[in-house]
Amino acid sequence: MRKFFLTVGYSGLFPKAPGTMGSLVSVPFGVLILYYTANTTLMLLSILITVVAIKQIDIYEQLTDTHDDKIIVIDELVGMWIALALSGGTLVQIVLSFVFFRYFDITKPSIIGKIDNNMSGGKGVMLDDVVAGFFAGLLSSLVYKGLLYFALV
Repeated sequence: MRKFFLTVGYSGLFPKAPGTMGSLVSVPFGVLILYYTANTTLMLLSILITVVAIKQIDIYEQLTDTHDDKIIVIDELVGMWIALALSGGTLVQIVLSFVFFRYFDITKPSIIGKIDNNMSGGKGVMLDDVVAGFFAGLLSSLVYKGLLYFALV
């Protein structure tokens, strides 16, 4: 059950780009939650999953003697959901959130990289993606508002 949770339904076992696959698998679930509830529900679920995931990652890392195993993609789910909660549920916002989140998660600019490099255990695995999701959601929201202002969408 732990592996199912940490790999987001085993999507983290995908042989190529498991982080991207985990993010992609997370999008429809996040969009469904946005469709039937409020963005605050998605944000609160992200916080709850983060707390549970930190503990479960700590246990997994002790059992496997690894850190930030590439199969762990629950952090991508949380990051994507935060980005979606901040940005919104239109198709353009979803695509922008995905693209910006993957960019921030892969390149790890500024504070995201510092968190990734300086924190260990479950906190290190989860919190860089939490921050990446926050910046992705903020940027996708700003870009979307700009597109609306210039009537491009």
